Amino acid sequence: MALDVQNTKKMIEEGRAVLGIEFGSTRIKAVLINEQNEPVASGSHDWENRLDNGIWTYTQEDIWTGLRESYQTMAYDVEERYGVRIRRLKALGFSGMMHGYMAFDKNGELLVPFRTWRNTITEEASEKLTELFQYHIPQRWSIAHLYQAILNEEEHVKDVAFFTTLAGYIHWKISGRKVLGVGEASGMFPIDIQKKQFNQEMMKQFDAQIEGKGYPWKLAEILPEVLVAGEDAGVLTEEGAKLLDPSGALQAGASLCPPEGDAGTGMAATNSVAPRTGNVSAGTSVFAMVVLEQELSKVYPEIDIVTTPSGDLVGMVHCNNCTSDLNAWVSLFREFGETFGMKIDLNDLYGTLYRKALEGDEDCGGLLAYNYFSGEHITNFEEGRPLFVRTPKSKFSLANFMRVHLYTSLGALKVGMDIMLKQEHVKLDRILGHGGLFKTKGVGQSILAGAIDTPVSVMETAGEGGAWGIALLASYLVHKEEGESLPKFLSAKVFAGETGTVMGADPKEVAGFDTFIERYKEGFAIERAAVDHLK
Repeated sequence: MALDVQNTKKMIEEGRAVLGIEFGSTRIKAVLINEQNEPVASGSHDWENRLDNGIWTYTQEDIWTGLRESYQTMAYDVEERYGVRIRRLKALGFSGMMHGYMAFDKNGELLVPFRTWRNTITEEASEKLTELFQYHIPQRWSIAHLYQAILNEEEHVKDVAFFTTLAGYIHWKISGRKVLGVGEASGMFPIDIQKKQFNQEMMKQFDAQIEGKGYPWKLAEILPEVLVAGEDAGVLTEEGAKLLDPSGALQAGASLCPPEGDAGTGMAATNSVAPRTGNVSAGTSVFAMVVLEQELSKVYPEIDIVTTPSGDLVGMVHCNNCTSDLNAWVSLFREFGETFGMKIDLNDLYGTLYRKALEGDEDCGGLLAYNYFSGEHITNFEEGRPLFVRTPKSKFSLANFMRVHLYTSLGALKVGMDIMLKQEHVKLDRILGHGGLFKTKGVGQSILAGAIDTPVSVMETAGEGGAWGIALLASYLVHKEEGESLPKFLSAKVFAGETGTVMGADPKEVAGFDTFIERYKEGFAIERAAVDHLK
């Protein structure tokens, strides 16, 4: 439905608009929404991480330049569309890449460059903490970064007065409050699901573990405060308004929701926050979030235990590799066409090749591929090498070739999801797919349904992304009714019963993917040989 320009202009002039800003790995995006939770303007800033002394990082200058640019382009969009300048906001929320490590001293100075989720330098800490807590601690988590710094005897650790994530850092500087939403906090340190706070027993275990080091702090003293969705997380200060809008047009006072990670905002943006729901985000990397009804029976290194923004238990399967190898093959086909003088639209090429995959054999005709541009912890690979393998008897066709590369994009994910769905018998009523893999209608959706033997839905609004998700969480803060839960708010006031296009699992697809996965697991020795020999 088309937006009413005059009503939207009035809404913005009266300071009733809500803003969400998310720091993704390659783009910072700002989305402004109205009281019906519809996007009315947006802006963005592209950025790239850098490798600094072996650490993947973004500088503080990168962060603040990107924040201002994304806000300014959104504000310019508002002026172009509605002829009005933003001076007040009703509410505001910030989101960022989950996990990572930002440590500060007592004066608020950053002690070491921001260590992002992409770094895989904490294996020793991850293994030791998992053993200590009997709770899976991924390498990406903030506590793994802190403990690895301790194990490395890094000088800065004694001076740590506060550590947080990217979203927590921005929120702190904008509002003055050192807080995190519970979903984002669950990527820092394990959460006590009943109390919806950091697990106190595990904090005591950690303090006891490092007692002999002589540090002047206890873990509870340097962690942020944990809040759940809908709780007051402060207001936009005068200093914060200037950081966001150096022009001085934006006034202080907007309410702030708890800052969240991109996984939490993805759940909000796909209405996947209630038990027995889930979502799969598939692009450069792929991860599944499944809202659980109860704890898993034991610790699995393949499954991270995190929470929704409301603090409900979530099983997360996070894989480093998804579409990069697939994209490389599509680019090769495009180059082939251009060599013969054909001008092929890239979207048309993707669509045509993806649809061709549906003509292939359900088991890919015996073909095998690994999409490992980087290591894959789900399948215990510290390094990866993209690989395509066939035997003389394999049915080598374009359809099977495309199908096997779509299958392997979800191969590691299926390994983790099989644990939850087949070993732990987790119940899923629906799962929603979003991201680049699902752009061609019906293809990625069909492949995922076959991989996890579960109906998969895709919604148009899923494309709005995490910036819209954090805007929805900010809207929930200021628009929720007394006692209204986040799942109820999203279902009634945002999605209004929308389930999107639903595709069930074809039994032949399910059987075919299972056959492929057997071959996929049996072929790990081939991939390991490639890693060893192709240095």
